[in-house]
Amino acid sequence: MLDESGIIVLEGRHIIVMAILVLYLGRFLKSKSDFLRQNNIPASVIGGVICSVFVSILIGFNLIRLDFDMYLRNVLLLVFFSSIGLTSKFKSLIHGGKELVIFVIACALFLIVQNAVGIVLAKLLGQPPILGLFAGSISFAGGHGTAVGWGETANEMGVLKAAELGMACATFGLILGGLLGGPVASRLIKKNGLSGEDCYESVNQQVEEPESRPRKYITIDDVIGSLLAFGLCLALGDFVNQFFSHRDIPLPGFLTAMLVGLLISNVAAPMKVIKLRKNVIEIIGGVCLQLFLCMSLMSMNLIALADSALLLLVVATVQVIAIVLFGTHIVFRMMGKDYDAAVMVSGFIGMGLGATPVAIASMDAVSTRHGPSFKALLVVPLVGAFFIDIINAATITGFLRLPFMGQ
Repeated sequence: MLDESGIIVLEGRHIIVMAILVLYLGRFLKSKSDFLRQNNIPASVIGGVICSVFVSILIGFNLIRLDFDMYLRNVLLLVFFSSIGLTSKFKSLIHGGKELVIFVIACALFLIVQNAVGIVLAKLLGQPPILGLFAGSISFAGGHGTAVGWGETANEMGVLKAAELGMACATFGLILGGLLGGPVASRLIKKNGLSGEDCYESVNQQVEEPESRPRKYITIDDVIGSLLAFGLCLALGDFVNQFFSHRDIPLPGFLTAMLVGLLISNVAAPMKVIKLRKNVIEIIGGVCLQLFLCMSLMSMNLIALADSALLLLVVATVQVIAIVLFGTHIVFRMMGKDYDAAVMVSGFIGMGLGATPVAIASMDAVSTRHGPSFKALLVVPLVGAFFIDIINAATITGFLRLPFMGQ
C-alpha cells in the first residue's frame, strides 16, 4: 500500500505473507546448517534478522521507502500469551511458586550488575554516568519503550541523544537475545547430561481432552472452540486492562490476556462451560509466536545503528559476557542445576538482552529439541510480563540517586 508521501506501508495480509516467507527462509537455512540446528537458534530469528539486513540495505541506498504497520503483530502477541494461560493449571503455578520467587531475585540481582557494567563502560569511554544506564538495563532489559521514556529524564539532566543510544542498544539486544539463549542452554544441557523427557509428567500440564477419540485428531468444533477461548482472552483481558488503567494501575495487555486464559483453563473448562483442546491451542499459540517474532525482527531499521556502531559493539560485547557468565554460573545454580534451570537460562538471556517474546522463542527452540519444560514456560513469562519492569524501574531510580550520577 502506497501512502501520499510515496512510502510503501505493509499491513494486514501483506505483512502476514511477508512474515510467513521470512519464517520459511529461516527454516530452510536452519535445515541446511548443523550449527544453527545444534545451537537451537529459532528459525524466526534467523529469517527475521536476514530480512532486516536486506531491507535496511534497500532503505540505506534509497532504493525503497518502507514502513510496517505493527497492529497485527501486537494482536499475535496477545494470542500467544493467551495460549500460555489456556494450557496452564493452578497446580503448576503452585508447584513453580518457589522457582518464581528465586527467578525474580536472580533477575533483580542481574539488573544491578547490568547497570554497574554500563556505568563503568561510560566512565571508561569518558561519557556521563547516566549514559551507562542506557547501556544497561534501560535499553537491554527494558527495551525500546523504556529507552524512550527515560530519554526525557536524561535530556533534563543535560545528556542529549541518550534515547537514541538506548533505542540502538535495544535493537541490538533484541537480535543478540534471540541468537544467544539457545546455544548457552544447549551447552548447559550437554555439559551436565540433562534431559527434558520426564518434565511433562512432573508438572501435570494437562487440559481437558475428549476421551472418545485420539488426542491428535482435530475437528472443526475443536478449532472453533479454541478460537472462542482466544477471543474471550483478548476481549476480557482488554476489559480488565482498562479497569486497572482507570485506577492508575497500568498492566501490560498480554499479562491480562494470559490471566484470563488461566481462569478459563482452571474454572470454565473443568465445569464443562467450554471445551479446550491442548494440541489445538498450542498450535495456534506457536504460530502466533513465530509470526510475531518474524514481524518484530524483519521490521528493524539497522541503519539507525550505523552512527554508533563502535560504541554499540563495545557495550554489547561486555554486556553479553556479563549476562552469559551470570546466567551459567548464578541463575543456573539458583534454579537447581536441572533441565528446567537450563531452559530458564535461555529465557533469562533472551529477556535480559531483548524481550519476553524473544526469551520464550529461545526456550521453545530448546524445548522442541530436548524436551518440554512447562515450569520455564510459566515462570519466565510471568517475570517478564509483570515483575521485570517494576524491578527495573526501581533499580534505575536507585542508581539515579547515587551521588556520582549527576557528574
